[in-house]
Amino acid sequence: MISAIVLAAGKSSRMGVPKMTLPWGNSTVIGKVIITIQEAGLSNIQVVTGSNQKEVEDVLRGFPVEFIFNPNFTDGDMITSVQEGLRSIRGKSEAALIVLGDQPQIEPHTIKVITECYYSTRCKIVVPSYQMHRGHPWLLKRTFWDEVLALKTTLTLRDYLNRHQDKIKYVNVNTPSIIQDLDTMEDYKSFSP
Repeated sequence: MISAIVLAAGKSSRMGVPKMTLPWGNSTVIGKVIITIQEAGLSNIQVVTGSNQKEVEDVLRGFPVEFIFNPNFTDGDMITSVQEGLRSIRGKSEAALIVLGDQPQIEPHTIKVITECYYSTRCKIVVPSYQMHRGHPWLLKRTFWDEVLALKTTLTLRDYLNRHQDKIKYVNVNTPSIIQDLDTMEDYKSFSP
């Protein structure tokens, strides 16, 4: 089974408001991400919260997700949130899809391409690419989890992927959504449907 780990622990400091809870179509930013994951066929979804924990959990009430609180959400890049998510699925998943909670533009097709690539090749790391730009979400096979769990918070996920460049299977997608997330209110206004 592939589990989705949705990273939703950030402080939204550049946005100025809790960005995960902003409206997005008929849902919210984080709600649309969960809907997309479900439409792609994944049912085991872990949402890692930190800052704005209550607000994120409130807008996802009724969604079939499990919440994991990251007490170290202020430490490091997103490493601590990924680590919390991986700990929560140990023993029940063979791979983890690492998903940004502030990327509501991602499409079910993109997730399906990534998971199908994993099932057909059993690659250790599957990463989408748009015009030679690496993006999210990306998949990590269980055999690599221990190394991620041992990473220091001084490293970023980009550092980790750069270190394992030779293990990555890239899948080309025809959508810039994999490289677009919502960091500022300008991002939100320009990408919002």
